[in-house]
Amino acid sequence: MPDRYAVFGNPIAHSKSPRIHALFAAQTGEDISYEAILAPLDGFAAAVHAFAAAGGKGANVTVPFKEEAFRLATTLTPRAQAAGAVNTLSFAEDAILGDNTDGAGLVRDLQANLGFDLAGRRILLLGAGGAARGVMLPLLEAGPASLVIANRTEEKAFRLALEFAGKADILPEGCGFAALAGREFDLVINATSTGLSDIALPLPPRLFAPRALAYEMVYGRETPFMKTAREQGARVADGLGMLVEQAAESFRLWRGVRPATAPVLAALKG
Repeated sequence: MPDRYAVFGNPIAHSKSPRIHALFAAQTGEDISYEAILAPLDGFAAAVHAFAAAGGKGANVTVPFKEEAFRLATTLTPRAQAAGAVNTLSFAEDAILGDNTDGAGLVRDLQANLGFDLAGRRILLLGAGGAARGVMLPLLEAGPASLVIANRTEEKAFRLALEFAGKADILPEGCGFAALAGREFDLVINATSTGLSDIALPLPPRLFAPRALAYEMVYGRETPFMKTAREQGARVADGLGMLVEQAAESFRLWRGVRPATAPVLAALKG
């Protein structure tokens, strides 16, 4: 019998994770099965425990359960602790290890797939919620010149910046959108949920430096953020590469082998 893995979410039918991990398994020769499980909004923990009790080896976790998975884990990796959220669970006897591979997936997509070296760059992170928090530590560890967090509610951006002060060589900065006027960035990452609702962010003009990259965490659609960035001359990428790279990191944690991601990305885009 193959080792069982799954992704838990609500909704979950749209998830590309089963296909991604099936491609990883075929490529590496690992004998696994991977399914999507719709967990009740009030029954995530019970669903995970039932899966583990039935022999499940590990699981990915997507919205809206990442914070609940953080609380469910009996042991947390440093990056999961920093993120305050978990997207990867590993089961061993009565223990549940919680990890967060989102930030590692983003950094690898930026540097390996998009050829964008983060060292010495000016980074703007839009949003101060769970998606932003999940990528803060890996971004800081990549050695940028600066990291600014901008949010509609500036106090939330201030708090997130303060929380990560002292965790890297640079001091992150928090501000509201209006405070971005007159500033330029080499990389702008949209970690807000606006891409899912076609809402345009109130960003000032001329935000993108020459040869800047605009990165939208949402994938599979042209968002207002992406449209604005194109109009201002920025290079644009969506979050499909991050999805594949964070999945590859989860696969490595579970199986001890890291699959090649380029052919999987090509298959998803084809």
